[in-house]
Amino acid sequence: MSTSVVVCIWGAGEGGLGAEAQEALTLSRDLAAALGADIKIASLGAVSDQAACDAAAYGANAIDAVSIDATGCEADVYVAALEAYFKANPAGTIVFPQTFDSRLVSARLAARLDAGAVMNCVGFSVDGTVIDATVSAFGGDTRAVYRCASGGTYIFSINPNAVVPEPSNAGAAAPAINAVSADVGGANERIAVLERPEGAAGPRLEHAQVVVAGGRGLGEKENFQLVEDLAAALDGMAGASRPIVDDGWATPAQQVGLTGKITKPSLYIAAGISGASQHMVGCAAAKTLVAINQDPDAAIFRYAKYGIVGNCLEVLPELTAAAKKG
Repeated sequence: MSTSVVVCIWGAGEGGLGAEAQEALTLSRDLAAALGADIKIASLGAVSDQAACDAAAYGANAIDAVSIDATGCEADVYVAALEAYFKANPAGTIVFPQTFDSRLVSARLAARLDAGAVMNCVGFSVDGTVIDATVSAFGGDTRAVYRCASGGTYIFSINPNAVVPEPSNAGAAAPAINAVSADVGGANERIAVLERPEGAAGPRLEHAQVVVAGGRGLGEKENFQLVEDLAAALDGMAGASRPIVDDGWATPAQQVGLTGKITKPSLYIAAGISGASQHMVGCAAAKTLVAINQDPDAAIFRYAKYGIVGNCLEVLPELTAAAKKG
């Protein structure tokens, strides 16, 4: 079995490694050092020269680019490809950035490899060969620790925004990219994607330093403009709770929470949001959380550093005017 900590990513293009991969490598680097191991990247798809340079800067010693001889690839083929790769290249410690794709793949891969699966990881400690994985739980306000006994295979998924990405060896020579083919056999996709939404261009909500999010307390769709106005005045981005996204008041790209974006801004303003645990998963890591709600007993106030008891339709315009003056 390989002594490497293997970080699994999806193909990395000319833009280099994304923030999620950088975060996973940052945590994996400390884990590998504690285990006396090196770091290998297993990429489903091609890896650009820029991505290889980024990988070296974040501590990767080797890169395997796993090619898939199939078309229309989705989760079923990805699972089959990684199963074939890891059966040919056994590893005891496998790490995924916890993206939408990896949520579909990592736990199923663990079942195929008879491995343990630990999701929502935010940190690690090592006692000899025993790994303690710290995970985010109950909306992000609680931490749990899973002890992973030595001798087994474990798959860890890194919670988004769990750590600030930090290169350890800027300017290091990029390792050679080793092309590896994976036999996916008769793997077929059981679900067909008929149409994909176009990804929004520009900044991403999960990387914003200021987020203003709205919920049911806005009353109606037209009032979401108040959230966008304050976000623009603060040079931030607008977010939303799942209920108003489901109702079409905001786009899925603006959804914050367990099934949306996981944010870690310096400032998060929640307007008309009750504070359900599913939403708090996406914003509990904010440095400063401000809540606006008419209900003084709303759960959101348990998480807020500052609370405003009032009608968000009245408070938001006042905050926007103040922000524009300042």
